[in-house]
Amino acid sequence: MENREAIGVFDSGVGGISVLRELIQIMPNENYLYFGDSVHAPYGTKKLEQVRALTIENVQTLLEKGAKSIVVACNTATSAAVAVLRKMYPDLPLVGIEPAIKPAVLACPGQRIVVMATPMTLCQEKFQKLMQQYEDMAQIIPLPCPGLMEFVERGDLESEELHKYLTELLWGVQKEKIAAIVLGCTHYPFARKMISDIVGKEVAIFDGGNGTAREMRRRLMVAEKLSDAKECGSVEFLNSRNTQKEQELCQFLLNH
Repeated sequence: MENREAIGVFDSGVGGISVLRELIQIMPNENYLYFGDSVHAPYGTKKLEQVRALTIENVQTLLEKGAKSIVVACNTATSAAVAVLRKMYPDLPLVGIEPAIKPAVLACPGQRIVVMATPMTLCQEKFQKLMQQYEDMAQIIPLPCPGLMEFVERGDLESEELHKYLTELLWGVQKEKIAAIVLGCTHYPFARKMISDIVGKEVAIFDGGNGTAREMRRRLMVAEKLSDAKECGSVEFLNSRNTQKEQELCQFLLNH
C-alpha cells in the first residue's frame, strides 16, 4: 500500500473504526492507515496534558508513514489536541470528531437528550461550549460512561455483562422519557444495538461518524487531495500493542 496516498485515522484504541467505516462508505476509493493506541487506552480517564502529548505523538507517527490527511477519530483526543495540531500543521486536512448534539437537538427540539461520553470529554471546555450552544433548544443530559469503551476494546459487544452494565448506567436517565441519545465516544456505536434494545426503538441514536467523514471529504476536495482511483482502496491497521489479537479485533470490528 502506498501510505503517502492514505488518509490517516487515529484513535485511542479500536473505537475509531466506527468512523473508519463511515469514511470507507463515503470514500471507498481512498487508502486508509488506521492507528490505535490501545497500550494507553482509555484516554477518557487521563489528564488533559497526557492526552494531548499522546495524540500529537501518534498523529506524527501517521504523518511519518506518509498520511496525506488526518482524522482524529476520538472525542477525548479531539477536545485535548485538535486546536494545537491545527497550529502545528496549518496546511494539513485535519478533522476531529465531536458529539452529534446539533443533529440530535434539531431532530428533537425541546426534548430530553442524553449525551453518553467519557468523563474527560464531558468535563472539557470544548464539550461545555458545545452544550451551551444548544441548551436553550433542548434538555441536554451528560452521562459519563466510565468502563464502556473497555468492553469494545475487548471485542465484547453482546455479553450479559455488557447488558447489565448498560442497563444500570441508563436506569437513572430513563426515569423520565428521553427522545434521543448521542454517542459521544467513537467506541460506543459498536454497542448501539444493545443500547437501543434497552432504551427502546423509539429513542433516536446519533453519533458523529458520518458528519466527520463528510467533512474530511470536503477538506480533501478543497486541498485537491481526493483520490482519483477507480478501484476500492486498501486498509492497513497499526496498533501500539501490535499483537495478532489486535489485528483480528480490528478486522472483526471493521466487518461487524
